[in-house]
Amino acid sequence: MRLHVLQHVIFEGPGSIAGWVERHQYSMTTTKFYEAGWALPALDAFDGLVVMGGPMGVHDEAAYAWLAEEKAFLKACVDVGKRVVGICLGAQLLAQVLGAEVKPMAQKEIGWYPVFKMPGFFDLLWDMPDTLPVLHWHGDCFSLPEGAEHMIRSEACEMQAFSWKRQVLGLQFHLEMRAEDVDTMLDYCGKELKEPAAGVQDRKSLLEGKAHCETLTLLLDSMLTRVMGD
Repeated sequence: MRLHVLQHVIFEGPGSIAGWVERHQYSMTTTKFYEAGWALPALDAFDGLVVMGGPMGVHDEAAYAWLAEEKAFLKACVDVGKRVVGICLGAQLLAQVLGAEVKPMAQKEIGWYPVFKMPGFFDLLWDMPDTLPVLHWHGDCFSLPEGAEHMIRSEACEMQAFSWKRQVLGLQFHLEMRAEDVDTMLDYCGKELKEPAAGVQDRKSLLEGKAHCETLTLLLDSMLTRVMGD
């Protein structure tokens, strides 16, 4: 398995996905859009793709010119049958590429809040409990792409995850963040917590939530294995 990662900002890297790659003795390459000289690989240079998160939105092409090229690349990946997992912004980009609407939420969802598994999807989510606390850090949401299946919801955001033909998996929340990655997010994005708001936890709560990271890593491992295969 040759995995390629699309990374939008320095503080939202592959996290525990890198550990999954190492444990399975796969290989991993990365396109870092925040670095000069970034390049997208040829479609025959990788088997599976992971699209990471970031603070920009899918409509911000004027500020981030690479977004247009990334979207074209994602469409090409989907069209040729590549297995793709998108996380947060990555899920929003995939949803848009598949024809869904992406728009701002009434309120941001930042913190450790429970998500709820929809009926079915036991092949991808068989070891996920019906409800699970996960890390959210987003202000946009997406509708369900045509032909996709609704997997997970939360109280604040109905569409938390979708599966499209078992080839594409979109996760609005973060399973990949290790304890140290949560610290990094707070270092770079902690300013978003300064104004108290419904749906936004404080720094103390976010730090306490790091206790969930090990459980979420195990869940992500099994989910990636089912989507990516061998």
